[in-house]
Amino acid sequence: MGFYDLNKEQRLQLVNTIYTNIFSDIQQKNKGDILNYFSDQDTYIRKAAYQAIGKIYNTTKNQRPKILNLLDSLLKSGNEKVRQTAINAAGEIGIKEFEKVEGFFDRALFDEHHSVRNAVIGSVKKMGEKNPKPVLKWAKKYLHHSNKEIRREICHGIELRGRTHPLDILPLLRELQFDKTARVKSTLVHVLGQIAYKKDCLAAVVEDLKAWDNQELVTEALDEIIDVHDRYKNFAILTQKQAIDYIDKHYRRKKKRN
Repeated sequence: MGFYDLNKEQRLQLVNTIYTNIFSDIQQKNKGDILNYFSDQDTYIRKAAYQAIGKIYNTTKNQRPKILNLLDSLLKSGNEKVRQTAINAAGEIGIKEFEKVEGFFDRALFDEHHSVRNAVIGSVKKMGEKNPKPVLKWAKKYLHHSNKEIRREICHGIELRGRTHPLDILPLLRELQFDKTARVKSTLVHVLGQIAYKKDCLAAVVEDLKAWDNQELVTEALDEIIDVHDRYKNFAILTQKQAIDYIDKHYRRKKKRN
């Protein structure tokens, strides 16, 4: 029976049971229940497990060294679900103490399985939103990595911070404007669009784009921004027409250098 096959009361009880069993494993330096939960086929069981790790870490200081050692060992597991959940757990810790888990992300960014790398993206999003300074500093190290997928994943991972604080990530995005890989380029355009339709963000994005040199990419980004205001019209701050009018009024291509 899956997590959401249970009623609300049963789900709350299960979450409490998962927390209790994981706490017991940590205290006793066992991994039996933890491995069962971390490898479960149900996404929501695994989510309850990695959130439990985060709660225990944040509320029980004397268990922190054990938890970090545990995650280190779980990242060596042959089961990608275990590694994926370990990175999600590290992300819960990194919301407050990124420096403690930075090394885990350095490793997982190169994991052979896409689900683990996707967990890095998801974790960078949630960490970057709450703890941006060290997370963005870490992300910048990989902006020009030789592996195109690393560049793409970093670009995608910093998106969420940009939705509320676009000025924090626009300089990083600008560094990718001449990336020759189609997947990186499309992700960059996508991220600019996802930022621009949020409150108070269109002006910041448009102003920053004035300083970009790759006019072809800027044109694609502006088209995406206009399109996003229609695709997400129920969530966008401005209507598509308002977005078009703003861009027409405020965007001017920078003059070519001699």
